[in-house]
Amino acid sequence: MNLKPDFAFSLRSLLAVAVLGATLGLAGCHKATDSASIVPVEIDRSTSCDLDGMLLSDYPGPKAQIFYADQEKPAFFCDTMEVLSTLLAGEQVRAVRAVFVQDMAKADWDHPEGHWIDARSAFYVFGSKRTGSMGPTVGSFALEADAQHFAAENGGKVLAFAAIKPDMVDLSGGAQHDSRM
Repeated sequence: MNLKPDFAFSLRSLLAVAVLGATLGLAGCHKATDSASIVPVEIDRSTSCDLDGMLLSDYPGPKAQIFYADQEKPAFFCDTMEVLSTLLAGEQVRAVRAVFVQDMAKADWDHPEGHWIDARSAFYVFGSKRTGSMGPTVGSFALEADAQHFAAENGGKVLAFAAIKPDMVDLSGGAQHDSRM
């Protein structure tokens, strides 16, 4: 009596069930991490920028956070220019689950807290006289009407996320182009 074929069939069946179970389990995990289910994390006195280590609560202007697929906690940014540059950079290869910025129609510009909105559905004001942690920054708003109102008071141009181009948020230059240094 030859038991090898039956054993091979049983092993293949077991492996097939295991692969199917793992696939279904991962599909369930994917739904659990859907961007709609991700909740923004509030900043506190110790929250620092992932790019430069600056403490977010020490500076004015809108902040941001990205939830990457390979990280449980968000990467924080002390400025919307930084997060937009990161998202639009050609070398950005990390999968992004969710991105949040603050609605500056509701948050206090000088001490922004809370009022997180989806960055990809926000409206942005470029070129206003208001500054953030790194100097000139981009105001972020949930509603286009609020962005237009801000631009009327502070200058600037309103753009939807889809209209922002990488060269508009280029962070190169920095100190070497600052004539005040």
